Amino acid sequence: MQCENCQKNEATIHLTEIVEGVRTEMHLCERCAAEQGIAVKSQIPINELLGSLLASQPSDEELFGLSDKELSCPHCGFTLEQYRKEGVLGCPYDYEVFEKALLPLIKKTHDGKTTHCGKVPSKMSEDAKKQIELSNLRQQLETAVQSEDYELAAKLRDKIKKRET
Repeated sequence: MQCENCQKNEATIHLTEIVEGVRTEMHLCERCAAEQGIAVKSQIPINELLGSLLASQPSDEELFGLSDKELSCPHCGFTLEQYRKEGVLGCPYDYEVFEKALLPLIKKTHDGKTTHCGKVPSKMSEDAKKQIELSNLRQQLETAVQSEDYELAAKLRDKIKKRET
């Protein structure tokens, strides 16, 4: 497949974007992708990839508390021992059942972050970034009010007013 931009080189970067339910695809060569500010990661040798995955396997001390070893999911019967062996969970409820054991792993894997914050494209306009930030602040404000954390709600309200001006 040829690059959609230059029509000369082979497309090696394939991007899919879904905006308001409409899917668009873009196929670019590395040079055109770099010119458009799209970060291009070089390929990782397979032995390096496998080595890093194996090195990041959790130890029993990280995964289990003494009482957690026998814990199982009431929905699917999955256990932490199975997770240790297979590296995947059995059902969506496992995240809640094994939260205490999984949270340290999630923090370690995601540089201390435990909530999904989404991605913001690198070439997005400042106005769009500001709108996303305001939307996130409003969601946090709503959560703070619902949990009756009025001190945090007041701080968030002030941040929103400051960003809107």
